[in-house]
Amino acid sequence: MGYVDKTLQCAECGADFTFDASEQEFYASKGFTNEPKRCPACRQSRRQRDSRGGAGGPREMHTAICASCGKEAQVPFEPREGRPVYCSDCYAQSKR
Repeated sequence: MGYVDKTLQCAECGADFTFDASEQEFYASKGFTNEPKRCPACRQSRRQRDSRGGAGGPREMHTAICASCGKEAQVPFEPREGRPVYCSDCYAQSKR
């Protein structure tokens, strides 16, 4: 199937962008049926926002005491009573 470059309008910023034939072929190979709604710049900006938890800021960290070595650790979840929490070093050792 031959693909032809298409000009699309970004749903976020309104700018026109080209959805070229090679991108269309890639989308088809992945089984995607929808065309992109955002230009490459807005897609990149959205990925960066989403990788930071969506809120645009750093993750909230909580202080806990490691159940293995007893040192203080920072974890990205709120520790629960009765559930062990490990520092990054002890957690890495337990995964080996």
